[in-house]
Amino acid sequence: MPKRAPERVMRVVLTRELIVHTAVDLVEREGAKALSMRAVGAELGVTAMAMYNHVPNKEALVRGIAEYVMGTLDLPEPKPDGWRAGARELAHAFRRTADEYPRCMALVVVNKTALPVGLRVIERALDLCAAAGLTGVEPVRVVRALMAYTLGSQLREAGLKRILREKEGDLTDELRHLEAAGFPHMAVHPAETAEHDPDASFDFGLELFLSAVEMRARRAD
Repeated sequence: MPKRAPERVMRVVLTRELIVHTAVDLVEREGAKALSMRAVGAELGVTAMAMYNHVPNKEALVRGIAEYVMGTLDLPEPKPDGWRAGARELAHAFRRTADEYPRCMALVVVNKTALPVGLRVIERALDLCAAAGLTGVEPVRVVRALMAYTLGSQLREAGLKRILREKEGDLTDELRHLEAAGFPHMAVHPAETAEHDPDASFDFGLELFLSAVEMRARRAD
């Protein structure tokens, strides 16, 4: 009886880039709580120890995710037409990245390990605050608030998309009956209340935010 030829085992060629990309995919699919060296190794079909030469620990893995995600953010150049235009463009750039990598971005902004990677973005935002006329600790607080608004908007939009997908029937028709149920203000514009236009909503809130920053800076003069 002839001997069976041994099966060839496909071995993955590990690189830091491959490990980080796999970690990004894992976080986006299962959330930050699922991230570990062992979990990423399992995705690649290797042990955690096999990755140590490229990524020594989880902190290095998080930093790699931060570098990858923040590297996709197109940082706008300073605008000659004022701080507000620059702030608007920066917020939209941050929003685009957060929309593409929502779970990774949420992990990056709360992790001290990833903080140095985002310094360029933070410095640009602080520069815009200074151009607006903010002083003292206020620029730092404004940048934090703007990041919270951008990420919060993205999370809200994801939740609304899920609700609208699961909702059967026309939500507008239901809202038209709210006045009789004791919700007269919501019944005034049923179509506008029911519709989901994330870009228009984000831009409206952003302009309110920037107007508040402007008023704050004027009051400090």
